[in-house]
Amino acid sequence: MYSDPSQFEPLLPASEKREALLERAHELQKLALSTSGRADQGVMASLAPLLRAMNSYYTNKIEGQHTLPVEIEQALRQEFSSEREVQRKQRVALSHLAAETWAETALAPLGWRALLSAETITGLHRALFAPLPPEDCVLADGSLFQAGQLRTREVRVGNHIAPEVPSIPMFFDRFAQFYGAVRDGELAVLAVAAAHHRLAWIHPFEDGNGRVARLHSHVLLYAMGLTNGIWSPLRGLARNQAEYYARLANADQPRRGDLDGRGNLSDSGLIEFIDFFLNVCIDQAQFMTQMLDMRTMPDRIAACLAFYSHRADSQVRMEALQPLRMMFMTGEMERGEFKLMTGLQTRTAERLLRGLFDLRLVVSDSPKGKLRFGVPLHALRFYFPALWPEAEGSALR
Repeated sequence: MYSDPSQFEPLLPASEKREALLERAHELQKLALSTSGRADQGVMASLAPLLRAMNSYYTNKIEGQHTLPVEIEQALRQEFSSEREVQRKQRVALSHLAAETWAETALAPLGWRALLSAETITGLHRALFAPLPPEDCVLADGSLFQAGQLRTREVRVGNHIAPEVPSIPMFFDRFAQFYGAVRDGELAVLAVAAAHHRLAWIHPFEDGNGRVARLHSHVLLYAMGLTNGIWSPLRGLARNQAEYYARLANADQPRRGDLDGRGNLSDSGLIEFIDFFLNVCIDQAQFMTQMLDMRTMPDRIAACLAFYSHRADSQVRMEALQPLRMMFMTGEMERGEFKLMTGLQTRTAERLLRGLFDLRLVVSDSPKGKLRFGVPLHALRFYFPALWPEAEGSALR
């Protein structure tokens, strides 16, 4: 049984073994600069709820607790399934959405070092599970776990025996002290990856440890300014779930001889996990950079308009291409300006705008407010193909 923080050393790989990892971290930092400013903040305001819904779907999918993307969209409109299990998963999805929003808006501005505290980590657990009714927080033995509360029993996860209950606060203290002292830059990026494993290794809660660790990594990267609200490791971890679990398990292993570092746990196992985690992040950042490429976006908008303009009784017309393209580039637009850019007569332009509103391709905060570029689930296959494949078949509602 683990009872002393020295037993989960090393918390970072030995300095002489970091060079390749630091190069990968630098690559991720460069990608962060290239994704910055890819889309206007108004567009990102419309895209953010969809990305958070996708993150919720993927992190819960890892736990086998996901529901269909269209059911998440329905839950956001407070349209819950009549099936109890689907309804439960809808609540779990909404809870993650709200927790991620809170973490990005309330925690990230505090700076990434502040996010390493036990208070922050238990706060994430509370945000994820406190909104759920008791029946959604039942353990396998029928007992309930409490949101934001450390576990009170000893646990074993696969071959890993988690630290003894009385020692959890000591492990948390060492976790925050060590990672909080890491210098900014590439080494801090390595610390995010290493901290993901070590937090999962502590296994501080009765349930929800994986979701907390993933949300914690998400908000750390967000607070470091590496994601720009555009990408997250959650999608990549879910799409590489088997390797994710294997790398976590390998990093749990004790040291494999004198050439495997000087700590209690395997240095090489931690290196392999960090390398995997960084590769996932780089892949996701590269993917979203391509998705937000302005050179191809007009063609994708045109494909979407062409599809819906050919539907029976459609009010959508190709004349919407230029104003939609402009909104994607620059953000909000006055209604009059939108109609003028179509080149259509006033009544025809108004019908076109109503059709776009019905499809949620255009959104607004009020009946007469400025217009924003909308990204509904049914348009994903045109705007961001392969971003969320499971959602591309969602029915238009």
